[in-house]
Amino acid sequence: MKYQSQKVAQAYFICAMALFAIQVLGGLLAGWVYVSPNFLSELLPFNIIRMLHTNALIVWLLLGFFGAAYFLIPEESEREIYSVKLAYLQLAILMIGTLGAVGSYLVGIHGGREFLEQPLWVKFGILVAALIFLFNVSMTVLAGKKTAITNVLLMGLWLLSLLWIFAFINPENLSLDKMYWWFVVHLWVEATWELVMAAILAFLLLKLTGVDREVVEKWLYVIVATALFSGILGTGHHFYWIGLPGYWQWVGSIFSTFEVIPFFLMMSFAFVMVWKGRKNHPNKAALLWSLGSSTVAFFGAGVWGFLHTLHGVNFYSHGTQITAAHGHLSFYGAYVALNLAIFTYAMPMLRGRAPYNQVLNMASFWLMTGGMAFMTFVLTFAGTIQTHMQRVIGDYYMDVQDSLSIFYLMRFGAGAAVVIGALLFIYALLVVRRDEVIAPGPAHKTGTVAGE
Repeated sequence: MKYQSQKVAQAYFICAMALFAIQVLGGLLAGWVYVSPNFLSELLPFNIIRMLHTNALIVWLLLGFFGAAYFLIPEESEREIYSVKLAYLQLAILMIGTLGAVGSYLVGIHGGREFLEQPLWVKFGILVAALIFLFNVSMTVLAGKKTAITNVLLMGLWLLSLLWIFAFINPENLSLDKMYWWFVVHLWVEATWELVMAAILAFLLLKLTGVDREVVEKWLYVIVATALFSGILGTGHHFYWIGLPGYWQWVGSIFSTFEVIPFFLMMSFAFVMVWKGRKNHPNKAALLWSLGSSTVAFFGAGVWGFLHTLHGVNFYSHGTQITAAHGHLSFYGAYVALNLAIFTYAMPMLRGRAPYNQVLNMASFWLMTGGMAFMTFVLTFAGTIQTHMQRVIGDYYMDVQDSLSIFYLMRFGAGAAVVIGALLFIYALLVVRRDEVIAPGPAHKTGTVAGE
């Protein structure tokens, strides 16, 4: 670690990992409700469990993005963060808002819009926190060195924050409501978040492989161009059945097929950088997570997204377990694994320790990735059967759900593996053996880790 202000990232990462644990445990609980539908139905209804699961996911991913920005921007800009106090204030607002949202959900107070259920005051709190963040990092970058990584990261984070304004728009017309809703949900995860992913992945591969910056930057700009080109008009694949004009069937289908390209490029980018790299970095676990993230993102967001994005297929499959299969694998690969990669890379340096517990860390990767892959296959089979029985034959919804019970039981087993892997990851990153602490000496006055 080269700059003292980078330490603020540690607080973000620890808060993110706490919410990560809550998120996966909430997902496991929701998975069991599919197996035993009346479980906790009076005390904690399924819709509340699902809110906690999805909202915790979104918040901890954002905390990871913000923490990653506070870690990498000083190195890229070659200067300290503009204001560490503002960074901690931003974190406090986000955590208070998160606790407020959870408390509201538990007593039945929520907005009712999927993923955007937060009470109005929480939405305003998130907006204020985002504005603080944008001011802080923008002032840092403007006063320091500009690189392609910081340019792309800032573009993604600025667009991400500005799109949040659409969360406040809630028209009475259902078609307009869903259109503005997708402006947040789709344009976050399939446009702006992709820019953030590309920038963080580029930073990690630059540090882990030692490839020339010029090579990394060329790849990065190509990825960004394809992500924006496909992602913005690709929003149309959500407009098929919500009352918007019919031309969106063609616009959505055509541009959605292009959304595979940026994820394929990111996967290729990661492996080409490792192949060209000449640096034997000691943090092998961070490299595993980086390669795993780009690979699983390609299959989850790219391949599984393409499976049901064309309007002729989506007419039958929309809202079935095929959607759940795509959603779980894409979020895990593109954003969960990426955040875990930057945590794995940065935390040893932030805590003044050599890369540690790497075997446990890599074991957690295979547990989580294996569990998520199995869950995706199970949900894909369940969704295929559900599509045929419910949408083609016309069987009743609950009768179909009863027929899928064996798949839900297997999904729960896969979820248990993911939870064990997540808890193992947190343990591997936060618990360290004494002999792995770097002894203070001339080589480590700035907190630099050996091999960095």
